[in-house]
Amino acid sequence: MTGPFPLLALETSCDETAAAVVGEGGVILGHCVASQIDDHRKFGGVVPELASRCHVEAIDGVVETALAEAGVGLNDLGGVAATIGPGLVGCLLVGASWAQGLALGRGIPMLGINHMEGHLLAPFIGGEVPFPFLGLVVSGGHTMLIEARGVGDYRLLGQTRDDAAGEAFDKSAKLLGLPYPGGIEIDRLGKTGKRDAVALPRGMVRQPGVEFSFSGLKTAVWKTVQAGGVPEGDALADLCASIQEAIVDALKIKTKRAVKATGLTRLVLTGGVAANSRLRAVFEETAAAEKWTLHVAERRYCTDNAAMIGYAAALRMARGETMDELDVNPGLALVAP
Repeated sequence: MTGPFPLLALETSCDETAAAVVGEGGVILGHCVASQIDDHRKFGGVVPELASRCHVEAIDGVVETALAEAGVGLNDLGGVAATIGPGLVGCLLVGASWAQGLALGRGIPMLGINHMEGHLLAPFIGGEVPFPFLGLVVSGGHTMLIEARGVGDYRLLGQTRDDAAGEAFDKSAKLLGLPYPGGIEIDRLGKTGKRDAVALPRGMVRQPGVEFSFSGLKTAVWKTVQAGGVPEGDALADLCASIQEAIVDALKIKTKRAVKATGLTRLVLTGGVAANSRLRAVFEETAAAEKWTLHVAERRYCTDNAAMIGYAAALRMARGETMDELDVNPGLALVAP
């Protein structure tokens, strides 16, 4: 892999301010993430205006840290990349504007990267991508199955019709009075609970195809709380385990269908929800039983980070791709409709 290295990458699509320095071969030389969890926790979710302001305050520091870890300075950079969508528009503008200013000021090439492509390729950071593969990208805003044949050669097989899996985790947690981010708390409590203690729906599993739905699960959790109140102790652990199992089960069922439909047995599991311990365990078990080759992103590369953006940019810039300006698009699709 050749290109304008070292390459600086920025990620500011939501509530993590991140920078990474990427070297030859897509190797991560420096990486820094500044989380905003404490800033948003008292609101129970991400506040877009606050997130944008936090990015402005943090971006210089994370860049300095990533460069220091890599042992390079701004004058040593060969290129720069930033997430341009999807995400919160104010947040995207912070990273894209910073990157574009650097590129124009230093006279180096720049490139905008789709946040979801970063997630899709994250399991292969620092190495070669073994196309073709089937990708399950599961995050707070997206749940989708992608057939990947090459860099930029993607086909959308199915996605959620309503809530994403991560959204179902977080909204269910909020109904239970658990602190933000709720998905982490459900994972923690669910480890000691009974996974079949509460009967909860698996959205759209009786319908053909590989599309998802998680809004019915959220409603079922709400009805459970309305009927008996928020449980405590072992009962709370049981409900958390049951919620988690319902989400993981639906993801497994639809993924098995996608494997059968495409004939692809190389599977990628990635996105913020891929850090969930039960999801990782179930897919490892299923891959062994079904004889799939499973690639799971490292936990540090599951949640939003700049390493995945830099790696995707490295692959594209090695082919000569650049942009004259970085226009953000909060609704940017990975696959054109």
